[in-house]
Amino acid sequence: MCVAGYVLMSVGRVHQLFPGLELVHPAVLLGLLGILLYVLDKRSDRRAARLLVPTTKCLALLLFWMILAIPDALRPGNSVALVFNNFVKTALMYMVVAGSVRGVRDVERLAMTYLAGAVIYSAVVVLRFNLGTGDAWRLGKLYYYDANDFATFVVTAIPFGVYFLHAGRRPAIRFLAGVALGILTLGFVWSGSRGGFIALLAVALFIVARYSAIPLRWRVGATALVAVVLLGTASDRYWEQMGTITSDDDYNHTSETGRLQIWSRGLDYMLENPILGVGPDNFPVAEGTLSPFAERQQWGIGVRWNAAHNAFIQIGAELGLPGLVLFISIIACAFAALRRAGRNESRAAEAGSQAARVTPALTASLLGFVVGAFFLSLAYSEMLYTLIAFAVALEKVTFSPACAPTMAQPVAAIR
Repeated sequence: MCVAGYVLMSVGRVHQLFPGLELVHPAVLLGLLGILLYVLDKRSDRRAARLLVPTTKCLALLLFWMILAIPDALRPGNSVALVFNNFVKTALMYMVVAGSVRGVRDVERLAMTYLAGAVIYSAVVVLRFNLGTGDAWRLGKLYYYDANDFATFVVTAIPFGVYFLHAGRRPAIRFLAGVALGILTLGFVWSGSRGGFIALLAVALFIVARYSAIPLRWRVGATALVAVVLLGTASDRYWEQMGTITSDDDYNHTSETGRLQIWSRGLDYMLENPILGVGPDNFPVAEGTLSPFAERQQWGIGVRWNAAHNAFIQIGAELGLPGLVLFISIIACAFAALRRAGRNESRAAEAGSQAARVTPALTASLLGFVVGAFFLSLAYSEMLYTLIAFAVALEKVTFSPACAPTMAQPVAAIR
């Protein structure tokens, strides 16, 4: 329960949606209590040693490399704040989230919590924010996330909605999953995110073509539900914006603050500082001090200290090539863990298990994040490492002989 609550706060940002909750610092309290309970728990399926898998080792190395890069950072204070006030906690809670899981049912519970967080966030945004005309046709600054980050969050939650729409243990859950998909899609449309739109297309293609654990009619039906809501709520301005994705006249192609220009400069920062990079959380500092436009500031001309707008460029520029390799390895190892978990679930199904298969949903969710993060600075986000913790946990409980009975139980037996 503490882990689920922590996911609601750290990823769903529920405490920021309802300011009264912030008075008690629920993320801190739930995180500390979760850590304490995990340390005191003596169950064999919760031992930390069972998490010493390639994903965890790569994450530990990434944290070590971040600490190593601090002294050489452009602004060490930025790096210290990111590493010790943020990422250390993220890495620690990755261990607690993955370690707390005892069986596939626990993964389902956490996936439902993740979905609930996204639905609550989307519902609050739709109820509290109004769209207007001109530049106000889409959402702007929200709670914690901006509109583009929010769109990626929604895309990562949609596969869980599809999962519960089919595999919900009660009709009420399946009905609520359908409602959840509608609310998520409406919030997604309001975000007006082009990167999110590309990520949604990738997830939709994966669900229809590869989510074989769900009958094709369910996959097509869920995708059609999302498409109907999207088509029914999207304005002409929305489609006009989506039409600029491939336009050579878009600012991302022509402006010095467009993504392509920023990415090009980010590659330069990476190649100029190939070992330790410019330091964690220092990409904007590099834009303001190392970019070809930085000299304008001495003449009183403002220079925008841009974010990387690409998680891979961000990590490569800030932590060098070793950091980029470790970051890619973490994601690759998570996908590999899901592939192994999927094979284990398939073998259990062939042996007569009626347990639902959650691996494809989690794979689609992680895929949605990776595609969305290609356009966003989300290299250190709790969203990513929570999904990776789910992946590691799922492999743990589907592979271990000690947990095999939990995996093989019929659905009715674990209700």
